[in-house]
Formats: sequence, structure tokens, C-alpha cells
Amino acid sequence: MDSVPDESFDLSAVPLFPLPNVVLFPRAILPLHIFEERYKAMTADALHGDGQVAMALLKPGWEKNYYQQPPIEPVVCAGRILSHERLADGTYNFLLEGVVRARIVREFEGKQYRVAELEALRETVVMEVDLDEQRRRLAAMFDETPLGRKGWATWGGAIADQFRRIIRGPLPTAQIADLVAFNFLEDVALRQKLLAETDMRRRVEQTVDALASALATMEPAGREPEPGLN
Repeated sequence: MDSVPDESFDLSAVPLFPLPNVVLFPRAILPLHIFEERYKAMTADALHGDGQVAMALLKPGWEKNYYQQPPIEPVVCAGRILSHERLADGTYNFLLEGVVRARIVREFEGKQYRVAELEALRETVVMEVDLDEQRRRLAAMFDETPLGRKGWATWGGAIADQFRRIIRGPLPTAQIADLVAFNFLEDVALRQKLLAETDMRRRVEQTVDALASALATMEPAGREPEPGLN
């Protein structure tokens, strides 16, 4: 069964904000500081309009023509500005909430920044009961992992406590998996792959497996490194 895209979110002309290491997911909230002139113009236009901005991931090699139109991944996350502030120097801070997975259909000319027509991805959904095993695995990982693991500062903080509560709440497992990918998975290429994955069952399984693998590589806090052989 396929999900029906949210018709209330206008994807006909959405500003694109490409970055080299950021992948936004639906329901995730991303804080951004905007200082480049073209993106200050983008922000001003978005705030005067519907507040929509789509985060896009720059492909490798973007450094060669960053100030033109370097290649970007075709799947993006379109979001909406939740709150903002304009600072005295003309820069902006805002919070962007991801809303929908989308694919770039075409880009338009005529602006300082990039604008594209997007098409919401149709997702193959599964019943919540079919994700029970993955939700139990998530709950176990958050419950059983000692706080303060080396190499993962967020794991021992308030955000991990928040996820323990979320997993016990009513939020669907697929949405929890998106938030886990956004907050805990460090591999940018993997995050982009998960954003583009339209099969919910496969996406949840891959996210949970990736979290388990990441946890397995972390050392407990306080453990001294073993001496190397020279």
C-alpha cells in the first residue's frame, strides 16, 4: 500500500538550501544560521511567503563550484520554518521542521538562490504491528546502553532520555526511525540513503541495524585505551 502525499504542502516552487553534510528528515527540527547573501534573500522571501525551504545534500566535489550550482542529490526533505530571528547584522537564525520527502522535478532560473519544483515521494507503508520487532529493538538499545559512551556525546544527554519516552508513546515507529537517523546516525551517505528509501519496512530495519552497529563500536565512558604494539 502506498501513502498519499500531503496535498496541503505546495511543492510547485520551493527554495533549495544545499549543504554538504546535512540531511533533514520529516518531523526533525534543524537549527540554521543564515549568513550568505543569496540565502539571506532566500530566507526573506520564504518568510514573506509560505515559509517553505527544502534541504538538499551536495554531492561529492561540490567545492569546485559551490557558488554556482553544484550537483545535489535528487531526493530532498521539504520543510517549513517554525520560528526565526533576524539579527542586527542582517543574518538570520531559524528552526526548520522537515515535512515531506520529495524528489526534484526541475529547477527554475531567475533567483539568487536555487528554486525547484518538487514531487512528494510515494511511500510503501506497513502496519504498525509489522514493525513491533524493530520497535522492541530500539527500546532495548535505549534502555540497556550505559550513559556516557565515548565517541557519541548525544547518547548520554537529555535527547536520549527523550527518545526513551518517545518509544513508549504513540508516535509511529517509522517516524521514530526517521528521528533516530537524524539525531544519532553520523554517516551522511547513509542518512541520504534512508531519506530516499520509500519502503517503510526496509527503511526502519536499516535504521535500527545502523544504530545497533554504531553502538557496538562505542567504548564505555571511563575505559582506558589498551596499549598498542610498536
